[in-house]
Amino acid sequence: MNIILQKNKKNFIFYHIIHLFVKYNYQTMTKFIIFVFFIALNLKAQSNLPDVTLSNLEGKKISLTKDFSEQDKLYVLSFWATWCTPCINELDEINDLQNDWKKEVNFEVLAISIDDSRTQKRVKPLTSGKEWDFTILLDSNQDLKRALSIVNVPYTIVVKNNKIVHVQNGYVPGNEVELLEKLKLLK
Repeated sequence: MNIILQKNKKNFIFYHIIHLFVKYNYQTMTKFIIFVFFIALNLKAQSNLPDVTLSNLEGKKISLTKDFSEQDKLYVLSFWATWCTPCINELDEINDLQNDWKKEVNFEVLAISIDDSRTQKRVKPLTSGKEWDFTILLDSNQDLKRALSIVNVPYTIVVKNNKIVHVQNGYVPGNEVELLEKLKLLK
């Protein structure tokens, strides 16, 4: 019976697509279908964390999908830059609160700098001065940023079992509380 319902559902969708082609101009509908296809493809592409290799502050190469793949652990990837004040504010707040959060949720923060070769030299002094207690990684070629289609920072992604389970774009004070609530739901 389930197969019959699926077949009827496919026929129903197909009928309505054909109807729309007839009702509207063929060129407009073709553009619409291509647009929907690319949106669906983009959503599917972003469900898995890309296997990109980044460097830590000591220059050691780190694979995101291999080195941060503990089963059922949440990984908070916070994309930031030294020139981005909201990014630094967000990371300061997370740093101040993460020890309390870890009593409730098994997670790890990865602060991923997107600074380029001109500003990358500022990352280590800034993070040392801030005494952030999380892993700092460098995406100096912005390979990961491009792979995830990130336009601007701050940008936070939560990953569980190498799957992207939550995305937060931008930062205003209080977003860290929303992030904790989301982490509790995902644990």
